Amino acid sequence: MKKITILFAVLMVIVSVSAAEPKEKKTAKPIELTKATFLEKVFDYEKNPEEWSYNGDKPAIVDFYADWCGPCRIVSPILKDLAAEYGDEIYVYKINVDKEPELAALFGARSIPMFLFIPMNETPQVGMGALPKKSFKEVIDTFLLKKDHL
Repeated sequence: MKKITILFAVLMVIVSVSAAEPKEKKTAKPIELTKATFLEKVFDYEKNPEEWSYNGDKPAIVDFYADWCGPCRIVSPILKDLAAEYGDEIYVYKINVDKEPELAALFGARSIPMFLFIPMNETPQVGMGALPKKSFKEVIDTFLLKKDHL
């Protein structure tokens, strides 16, 4: 009987510990792009320089940033949170303007952070500066995902 009581107590501890563990978090995170991956996943401007044609299967945000940029460092954790929160609905891409100057020049990223908001089957829009999370969520919900706000 003593063994059964001990076994039951151990089992209860295991159950209570596993129940106390947080639920599995989404692990989506921003995706770093190079010129080659940009051409593949976002827009192949070498094959189609005249007309915008998005290659993705869901809306996206492209963050043009630099490691030395203070406002970029402020926005980085916000984008990481948004990538996890909206992981199945949008892509969050990052382009380091120092490593990819051709992409930065192509989109006129002279002031960073700069964001390219890409909806499905529409023209992308540009956003500038360190936006707060609330502003990103508003753009994602209304412009990228076309969710109705009541």
